[in-house]
Amino acid sequence: MAKKKYIAWSPVRALMSENGAKIVARDAVDYLVSYFTDKCIEITQRALTLAKHAGRKKITKADIQLAIQGL
Repeated sequence: MAKKKYIAWSPVRALMSENGAKIVARDAVDYLVSYFTDKCIEITQRALTLAKHAGRKKITKADIQLAIQGL
């Protein structure tokens, strides 16, 4: 089954273009979108663990920051 798309292709392509990558293969953008999605999932899972450890259900900015630092 194909992976569900959560991150739109166009904004990623625009970001790349604004940073100098004027010509980029579609599969390169698709790969970057897939990488972002995987990292977001990983960070969210770590942040959720931190929130639960603190006795909370809500993930805070601090949880996200700690999850990123711990990667």
